[in-house]
Amino acid sequence: MLSPLRAFVVGSLGVLFIALALLPVGDGLPRATPALLLMVPVVGAGALGGWLAAAAVALEASMAFAVGFLPPIGSEGVSLSDYVGALVVFVVVVGATGILVAAIVASQRRQVIVDRSRIDALEQADRQRSALLRSVSHDLRTPLATIRAVATDLSSGVPFEAHTRHELLGLVIDEAERLDRIVANLLSLSRIEAGSFLPDRQAVDVGELIDACVSRLRRVLKNVRLDIDIEGDIPLIALDYSQFDQVLSNLLENAVRHSPEEGVVRVVVRSGDEFELQVIDNGTGFAPEVRDRVFEPFAAATGSGSSGVGLAICRAIVEAHGGTIEESDAPTGGACLTIRVPAGD
Repeated sequence: MLSPLRAFVVGSLGVLFIALALLPVGDGLPRATPALLLMVPVVGAGALGGWLAAAAVALEASMAFAVGFLPPIGSEGVSLSDYVGALVVFVVVVGATGILVAAIVASQRRQVIVDRSRIDALEQADRQRSALLRSVSHDLRTPLATIRAVATDLSSGVPFEAHTRHELLGLVIDEAERLDRIVANLLSLSRIEAGSFLPDRQAVDVGELIDACVSRLRRVLKNVRLDIDIEGDIPLIALDYSQFDQVLSNLLENAVRHSPEEGVVRVVVRSGDEFELQVIDNGTGFAPEVRDRVFEPFAAATGSGSSGVGLAICRAIVEAHGGTIEESDAPTGGACLTIRVPAGD
């Protein structure tokens, strides 16, 4: 595809070449021959540069045809009406043909672009489907294998001590809750893709939400020290309670996953014109290869012990509330995820 100007230049050169080549023998040719040959650069200009180039070259071809190949007015048997009629027919036929070809070529190009976009979308969907299968095969089978192994030990008839039995049952509960969170995230992802993941807002006491979430995740948080810092009096915020509980759960689990043993996970809450919540860990931070796409589904699934959808769901929920979520490096090392939601909404 050329620009209209370049296509016009190419077509003009074609008209000039054909006219110069036919002029020496024009008297011996049927009138239709130069007319058909002069149509070729018009069609070419339309195919290369669009209807504007075709129309401009059609005018040039008409002038060349009139000057070089139509008998002059007043010649034997040639009246003004015959001359004008022949020229008008040539202009209409050549111009219409060139513009029609330009429209057909443009339509085909648009169809190619649409087909390419569809292929890209299908390839993206296929990549996400493959990532989902990897996530399911690893992240679901791992806790299931643990549950099956513990259940096998407990049903084997071996007389475990009460403390050991309690630890094994606690492990089963941990893995079952982990499975529940993974499945909840995958279901939420499907609702987000279907466009049905809308917030049902209510006045929420953020402190109570944090306490309830931390209590439910006490087994996940048992190997880190949790530091909750609520700055000042936080008013009731209009949030979807269950959705923000899922956001906080995903952020805390992500922070624990990337924190060292006995590490510190901080939750900082502030309120003003915006409600702000930060979850900070002292791990290694985000890997450079995923930093620019940490909020994309399955971006961090491979080898991370994560389903790779948690942060994507967090972004969808926060943006549905009119807010933003950002990643940054924590001042003391590790990662910092910051949520801001308009406090007045």
